[in-house]
Amino acid sequence: MQEFNPANVPAHVAIIMDGNGRWANARGLPRTMGHRKGVEAVRGAVRTAAEIGIRYLTLFAFSSENWNRPENEVSDLMGLLKAFIRRDLADLHRENVRIRVIGDRSNSSGDILPLLIEAEETTVANTGITVVIAFNYGARDELARAMRRLAGDVAAGRLRPEEITAERISSTIDTAGIPDPDLIIRTSGEERLSNFLLWQGAYSELLFIPDLWPDFTRETFFAAIEQYACRERRFGGLTQPTLAVGS
Repeated sequence: MQEFNPANVPAHVAIIMDGNGRWANARGLPRTMGHRKGVEAVRGAVRTAAEIGIRYLTLFAFSSENWNRPENEVSDLMGLLKAFIRRDLADLHRENVRIRVIGDRSNSSGDILPLLIEAEETTVANTGITVVIAFNYGARDELARAMRRLAGDVAAGRLRPEEITAERISSTIDTAGIPDPDLIIRTSGEERLSNFLLWQGAYSELLFIPDLWPDFTRETFFAAIEQYACRERRFGGLTQPTLAVGS
């Protein structure tokens, strides 16, 4: 097993899992086969993240814009997500994995949301890696929902406008209690965030890799962490110059 200096391991990695459809098209397969292969990559990524020592792994499973995809593809994606929860929940629970779900829960229909909530409740006391599933999630929608809640508190007299700080907003959005991602990875070569963790990613390191998500392996993950370890994170400050010996 490859070992990393704990100081160089990000506490929170978020992944935009892109390229399932292109993976399938390149092989002359239905897009659904790409999504199925992508679920296998999810299983591997969770195991690898825990092995590396990452504390939080956020996966962009289904965006609020994905509902605009063809109905049969949406149905298949929902089926795969349900199958993942039903098949893997017991194993994840046994491995001390905690599940968190972020995204808009107000307009979800069918049985997928209850399954996700069941996964949250079943694993709530687990103390290992936390896997955050972004379902029906869009960062702008997340911020709009948070602003409506804060505006309601102001209108009701529970909050003064000057009390709306960055910290207050962070405690109101979906990821309250979860540290901001140190590293955001996007697969497939696309170089944009696509409405993902816009508030939380303000100081995240970004890594765009050419691999399609179904090809994301343990070795790919290790290489990403090695690249992260070479980054210099200043959070808007300046690097302190190193004094020459004898100066």
